Amino acid sequence: MNSKNLLIIFTKNPELGKCKTRLAKSIGDTAALEVYKKLLQHTAKVTQDLSADKVVFYNIEPIDQDDFSSTYFSKKTQRGDDLGEKMSNAFQEGFQNNYEKVVIIGSDLYDLQTRDIDEAFLQLTHNDYVIGPAKDGGYYLLGMKKFTPAVFQEINWSTATVLKETLHILKNKKVALLTQKNDIDTIDDIKNIEVFQQYINS
Repeated sequence: MNSKNLLIIFTKNPELGKCKTRLAKSIGDTAALEVYKKLLQHTAKVTQDLSADKVVFYNIEPIDQDDFSSTYFSKKTQRGDDLGEKMSNAFQEGFQNNYEKVVIIGSDLYDLQTRDIDEAFLQLTHNDYVIGPAKDGGYYLLGMKKFTPAVFQEINWSTATVLKETLHILKNKKVALLTQKNDIDTIDDIKNIEVFQQYINS
């Protein structure tokens, strides 16, 4: 372990018909899979050189040869029944391994940049929590300095109230908010991004 900072990346194994299912309703399973592969490539690219330890949690099982090179990333499998439990277990493991700042991101943000994650770790110097709000009412990033299981409990995951519910749990804490960004879930989320145009019209 080289760092006191840990970045957790949650991904889905890129399987036909099993990722970006809402997007697939508009552009089909094959195109949706290609979009997701591009998102995985982007996530790997912007996180690879971060000065933090990095672990990728796959929803099924780790893939040896993919965009997340084992030179830069550790690889594990998500554990738990729902998203909250899976994230909670990943954070708990990070703090048990003596990391001082732990941040989690997903893998469906094309406008996420390295500087956004650097900023999240920086904000944790003066705040207890950091959140990156998503335009759909959820969040694309969550960071903390102390394991806080409450933020993963009794949240209505994958709804427009996730951020509001999380902030309510943390209402008396020092929370920093990052710039709002756009998760890619539907065709509306990709229609103005040039790299994805080929899949809309294919």
